[in-house]
Amino acid sequence: MTTIFAPTNPHRAARWWLISVAALIALMVLVGGATRLTESGLSIVEWKPVTGSVPPLSEAQWVEAFEAYKKIPQYRELNAGMSLSEFKEIFWWEWSHRFLGRFIGVAYLLPFLFFLWRGGLSGELKRRLWLLFALGGLQGAVGWWMVASGLTERVEVSQYRLATHLVLALLIFAGIVWTVRRLKERPQIIAPARLRFTSVLLLIVTFVQIYFGALVAGLRAGRAYNTWPQIDGAFIPAGDRLWFETPWWRNMFDNVLTVQFEHRMTAYALFVLAALHALDAVRSRTAAGGALSLFAAVSLQAVLGILTLLNQVPIDLALSHQAIAIVVLTLAVMQVERLASRQSAQAQPRAVPVGQAG
Repeated sequence: MTTIFAPTNPHRAARWWLISVAALIALMVLVGGATRLTESGLSIVEWKPVTGSVPPLSEAQWVEAFEAYKKIPQYRELNAGMSLSEFKEIFWWEWSHRFLGRFIGVAYLLPFLFFLWRGGLSGELKRRLWLLFALGGLQGAVGWWMVASGLTERVEVSQYRLATHLVLALLIFAGIVWTVRRLKERPQIIAPARLRFTSVLLLIVTFVQIYFGALVAGLRAGRAYNTWPQIDGAFIPAGDRLWFETPWWRNMFDNVLTVQFEHRMTAYALFVLAALHALDAVRSRTAAGGALSLFAAVSLQAVLGILTLLNQVPIDLALSHQAIAIVVLTLAVMQVERLASRQSAQAQPRAVPVGQAG
């Protein structure tokens, strides 16, 4: 009898479950982006976590939903005179976004309970999965907190709350990607400390860039200053234009010029950092493939960002820009995990008989 050794893979089903949830979250982020671009996010003015999953089913229910929308400032100041059919268009975007959120909750919780009942999950893994579930519940509350900011005194949601909502969604997404990677045993990569440091720095800057991008979306800042590489007539605008609000830090969140400028500058920093990380990885022959893939994604993201700006944020380019941002985040998380230390070595091999000596 000839015997070879293959590593066990007890978490294969769990990995595919989490990959599916991550894909759903990515889809939800894109639907959320479309909801923002079509100004649809305030079309549903109530938060009904259970009964809200059923859309209007009769003409009377549609009229009731439309009348509720007419009571908020966005309708009076931006959409006065909108027809019922036009209202239905924006309603379906927001309803789809919320429905996806509910569906993701079910798609996460039911398999998770099954895996808990079946057993086999380590204590550390269970704690991580419960934390991700708790963050998902918090995300639902943050979503309504965001919507509520646009129902009384504003015609759009707060850019602060929009950015919080997006970053939390992608934090959950990143946590799932990390967990999926950790469920598959791999040999430890011996990497230089600087390479590990720059991979972590890349991930942090990616999240910062996503946050600034959400502020740009919340302020509609992409529809202003539609030139590149100059902005407001210069590569670096005049200080009195960047910092005229008081206190000074409010400019970083409320000043359209400053918000777009910081989004651009962070993009340049991310591009340079990704290039240096890739060059270092190639020279040290350590995780070079992951580093080059990340640099390629960052480069594509930069090109899409410029095209989106120059064309004043058409929905197809804007959603492509957002989709590649998710790809950049995924690759950044994978690169950090690839270079991070592992607490356990390769899984214990199991004997697999494959043949009989003749």
